[in-house]
Amino acid sequence: MKLVSWNVNGLRAVMGKGFMDFFRSVDADVFCLQETKLQEGQIDMDLPGYEQYWNYAEKKGYSGTAVFTKKKPLSVRYGIGIEEHDKEGRVIALEFENFWFVTVYTPNAQRELTRLDYRMQWEDAFLAFLKELEKTKPVVFSGDLNVAHRSIDLKNPASNKNNAGFTQQERDKMTALLDSGFTDTFRYLYPDREGAYTWWSYMFKAREKNAGWRIDYFIISNILQNRLKDAAIHSDVFGSDHCPVSLEIDL
Repeated sequence: MKLVSWNVNGLRAVMGKGFMDFFRSVDADVFCLQETKLQEGQIDMDLPGYEQYWNYAEKKGYSGTAVFTKKKPLSVRYGIGIEEHDKEGRVIALEFENFWFVTVYTPNAQRELTRLDYRMQWEDAFLAFLKELEKTKPVVFSGDLNVAHRSIDLKNPASNKNNAGFTQQERDKMTALLDSGFTDTFRYLYPDREGAYTWWSYMFKAREKNAGWRIDYFIISNILQNRLKDAAIHSDVFGSDHCPVSLEIDL
């Protein structure tokens, strides 16, 4: 199976920047989006052969997720079942025969870390949600997790030490998640690869200089490690401040 995830930072904007060309060329079995920034009815996606699932934020032009899948899931869940966390359209979970597929757009801690306390609550609630799913089937989840886990995962770790996405608190939550029985697929396959980033600031020609962060992930239940074939970062695909990431896995 080929799975693809992309934070498009506004789906309507990226549609005019080659989104459909990439979508067709990659021919994914499951293709998920974060930060669609849409409300229901604001876009009509013509995707023959794919089922479409959308989760919208209550706030207009904000957050939002989507999943497009060739195979119809057995069931679909929107959100994690906790009202305070489910107003921003951040999670869609699809149940397939042999696994759960989850896309997630993790809340950003924001400048001055104004949302860090909320982010910590979210992290605990989302992990509990994943572990509940895992009681029935292994989990594959993907999306913008808004954290660079290790120093190798961003260009300038020293100067970003207390910035959103690289605080010790956020990194510790990522460590706790992985320690609870999950695998960061890219780092599992490429433990020492440097310069592998998925997000670049629009300022200071960051992408041109590859001064980026790896904050978009495919993470799997440990039991699926021996099914892994490849994990890739498509840094040659433009249109957003993030690039797509993909996973090939035998499911």
